[in-house]
Amino acid sequence: MGKDTVVTEQGSFSAKDYQDPPPAPLIDPEELGKWSFYRALIAEFIATLLFLYITVLTVIGYKSTNNADACDGVGILGIAWAFGGMIFVLVYCTAGISGGHINPAVTFGLFLARKVSLIRAVMYMVAQCLGAICGVGLVKAFQNSYYDRYGGGANELAPGYNKGTGLGAEIIGTFVLVYTVFSATDPKRSARDSHVPVLAPLPIGFAVFMVHLATIPVTGTGINPARSFGAAVIYNKSKAWDDLWIFWVGPFLGAAIAAFYHQFILRAGAIKALRSFRSSSHV
Repeated sequence: MGKDTVVTEQGSFSAKDYQDPPPAPLIDPEELGKWSFYRALIAEFIATLLFLYITVLTVIGYKSTNNADACDGVGILGIAWAFGGMIFVLVYCTAGISGGHINPAVTFGLFLARKVSLIRAVMYMVAQCLGAICGVGLVKAFQNSYYDRYGGGANELAPGYNKGTGLGAEIIGTFVLVYTVFSATDPKRSARDSHVPVLAPLPIGFAVFMVHLATIPVTGTGINPARSFGAAVIYNKSKAWDDLWIFWVGPFLGAAIAAFYHQFILRAGAIKALRSFRSSSHV
């Protein structure tokens, strides 16, 4: 039995029984004339709005109760669950409509891997940032008395950490997230295990949860430029703006590394391309 054959309870399965979808075109102007494209933008906007509304409310609620009683409130564990749980729910709800990105870094990584076109990637990022601003705006409207007092849920570098440490934390945290996204949605794995598409939101949500546990004490955990941007816009304090570049550069670098690692190392994209070039040169 060849090395590319997997034995299951139903029999044998060849890892070659799947086909990768063709790369998305770099620029696809035809998308602009399709309702499915605008439906996906609306889904990304609403999903990011709901994500920021629930998670930032959780952060502010934790800080307000924690100041009154150190044993009260959801704690850091509860905040991590709020972020991871909401991503799980929202990816599950929107995956069939927009792909369930809800994060410009995820969109950027998928664009580098040619999973989405440039037009779709840019418009997704715009929709995500607008949704984040509106979500945090709702939080401020409902919690006006606590919003500014407890930091508005904005990402800032924690005291005692330098910018390099914060940048590194965001790079590694986003790498974990985007790497998980690629692995959970890998068409090769989906072909082998039919239940994978159904379960894909679960590891993605857990990745967000675990990264938050590790990096909340350092940066408050961004790993999502729209989340950090939306909170900075509504909170609008100098510290949030001064540190904002960390929460764009770090996630984009982490996403790029994850895309390269998955596509060219794990999936051996570079080797396949080289073999294809060599075979065509002998024709």
